[in-house]
Amino acid sequence: MRKIKKIGIVLSVAILMLLSSLSAGLIFDKSEYAARRAKLMENIPDSIAIILGAQPLAGYYNYYQNNDFMYLCGVEVPNAVLIIDGTRKESLLVFTATERSLRSEGISADILKNPSEVTGVERFIPIEELNMVLTRLAAQSKIIYTPFKPEELMREASFEKFWTLQRNQVLNLWDGRQTREGQFVKKLSEKFPGVEVRDCSPMIWEMRTIKSPAEIELMRKAGRIGVKAFTEMMRATRPGLYEYEVAAVLEYIFKKEGAQDLAFNTIISSGENHPYVHYYRHDRLLKDGDFLVVDAGPDVDYYDTDISVSYPANGKFSARQKEVYEAAKAVHEACLKVYRPGLTADQARQEVDEILRQQGYDLTKDYFKRMRGGFGHYVGMSVHDVGGGPAVLKPGMVLANEPLIIYAQENLGVRVEDTILITETGCENLTAGIPREVRDIEELMKKSGMPQVLKKAGLY
Repeated sequence: MRKIKKIGIVLSVAILMLLSSLSAGLIFDKSEYAARRAKLMENIPDSIAIILGAQPLAGYYNYYQNNDFMYLCGVEVPNAVLIIDGTRKESLLVFTATERSLRSEGISADILKNPSEVTGVERFIPIEELNMVLTRLAAQSKIIYTPFKPEELMREASFEKFWTLQRNQVLNLWDGRQTREGQFVKKLSEKFPGVEVRDCSPMIWEMRTIKSPAEIELMRKAGRIGVKAFTEMMRATRPGLYEYEVAAVLEYIFKKEGAQDLAFNTIISSGENHPYVHYYRHDRLLKDGDFLVVDAGPDVDYYDTDISVSYPANGKFSARQKEVYEAAKAVHEACLKVYRPGLTADQARQEVDEILRQQGYDLTKDYFKRMRGGFGHYVGMSVHDVGGGPAVLKPGMVLANEPLIIYAQENLGVRVEDTILITETGCENLTAGIPREVRDIEELMKKSGMPQVLKKAGLY
């Protein structure tokens, strides 16, 4: 009886913690964010870090918090500021908001009742007091940290955003404006000339490359949604449909199953568009004999997956399509056999080549020369997640495995991509379950998809 009572208490506590997290609008438990802030404090023991939250949007798009801010405190409030004090080992949340302003953006207003209790951030002040607090903190510290790299908003990747802004804004002779982060660094340096301003982007990014159990479970959910959506999309594809119809099925299932947005614009390459591997106009009418590469992923509570499938519009592989597709799939599957902690990219290539040789593949073929084993980019809060890509695999890393090859003159491109978690002993495919075998794809595409069912009912 005591054991049953103890289990009941544990379950009750767990449920209360979950409800507390949900009511606050936090994705994870408060302790998850507190541990992340504490880790950052270890790197700045005698300094402070200032993290700017995302601003309200000027257009009619959903408001989402930027990824670094969300990672460290889970608060979606617009125009918030997070100060992490390594000296006092405490954090300070700064914002001013009304219930109406939050609820208008679909954000929980519970945070207004008691911000510190709801979020776990030790102290709270209104935004109107920010200048006074920063002046006091700057007088006590010789170094202030803040991110130098651009914030990641929904469907953004920081490095790609950085270079885009550099080319088109910062280094543009007829523009010259700083990034928001660059302007903030400039203001801090001007206001506090005796303080050195340093970049904390690398510190936060290093933390983000290793996913916690809670993050992994959320990415598993995103993976399940992705698998279901891709399967339904493939079933629905036929010659005579436009690419935008194919994309609509995929994106409908994403949203229906609980995704808050797309990880990035759905990419569909077919026909003459295969060389443009990020083509997203969806403007081709699919023809008999076309081969598609579809690259997409759902965003679920700020966490992404990255999936690509390659298949014939008519549901039947030609000999050449099958040959190239099977080669890409073989590389993909061999990578999953070798991924493990401690593996380097060079080791992966050598071991993948050996597996392919043992399976009887001719590695002198052009497609094997151009598709080698190795690592792809990180996946996480951004589809091209911060940190670039791993040099050595470690448990908790999540990356895309994506062998790709294009034969532009044949209007043929192939990419086989899944989102992979590195475990303590090997790896786990977070997006397993999509039909990948040629026979399974062909069998699936004999069945009616959503457009065919609606047409039969006279509703399409």
